[in-house]
Amino acid sequence: MSHTLHPMRKPRLQRSELAVPASNPTMIDKAAEGAADYIFLDLEDAIAPSEKEQARKNAIQALNDIDWAAKGKTVSVRINGLDTHYMYRDVVDVMEQAGSRVHTLLVPKVGVTGDLYMVEAMVNQIEQAKGYSTRVGLEALIETALGMANVEAIAQFGGRLEALHFGVADFAASMRARTTNIGGLNPHYPGDQWHASISRMVVACRAYGLRAIDGPFGDFSDPEGYKEGARRAAALGCEGKWAIHPSQVALANDVFSPPEVEVTRARRIVEELRKAEAQGKGAASLDGRMIDAASERMAMNVLVLADAISAR
Repeated sequence: MSHTLHPMRKPRLQRSELAVPASNPTMIDKAAEGAADYIFLDLEDAIAPSEKEQARKNAIQALNDIDWAAKGKTVSVRINGLDTHYMYRDVVDVMEQAGSRVHTLLVPKVGVTGDLYMVEAMVNQIEQAKGYSTRVGLEALIETALGMANVEAIAQFGGRLEALHFGVADFAASMRARTTNIGGLNPHYPGDQWHASISRMVVACRAYGLRAIDGPFGDFSDPEGYKEGARRAAALGCEGKWAIHPSQVALANDVFSPPEVEVTRARRIVEELRKAEAQGKGAASLDGRMIDAASERMAMNVLVLADAISAR
């Protein structure tokens, strides 16, 4: 193990992340009562230019009126991109009027670390000016070729950054990939078209202590396709996935929750290694297979997640 270690900056349960257009208060209220671990109130792509201002007001009201933490949820706001004139007002209004209530800001289309620096500087100043005792986190969407080219540098950005998300639709557009399929398999590609990109982002996250979240699956009438995409993301190390429709929340929660048999085996691994340690041994045998310190680290990942789900 290297002497240089980057522990997890901010653990949060994020199996399912429901995207909710802030232009629709009814959908916000329903999301608050739903089963998603994470909600992001969207001010960006889901909102028409003519609705941006009202959506911002709706998000601020929802942050102040709903006790999201008491409902076992993390609440985030996806602001508009830095290349728009909506972004600065999003940050100023949300932070000044609800900065003690929002948990994170989701920054879209992050291309360079300077994008995060700008948002963080604004958040720092507003928190100081308002005297908040809370601290808002930042999350970054990797959804452009520039962002993926700089993903390792972005992951190393200090301060408030907690997580990276893979935005498959805008990434496909940025790469000029010949597909209009959001998150599903491409029949013209032999395998998972986004395997390498998600894997690269996950490596950057795990190297520097960030959560790794997979983005949307566009066909909400295809639950099996969604689950297959979620399983592929989980296999690569993602700990959660977006839901663009409430029906996808339960699918994400199921895929990203360890089954009871897996939790039981993880506990047995730890127990057997503790017995071996008491006997001065560094390895043990369980069900005819060798287990060692690496086995314990994998088992602890399962147990930490299981405990977080139980505590929700």
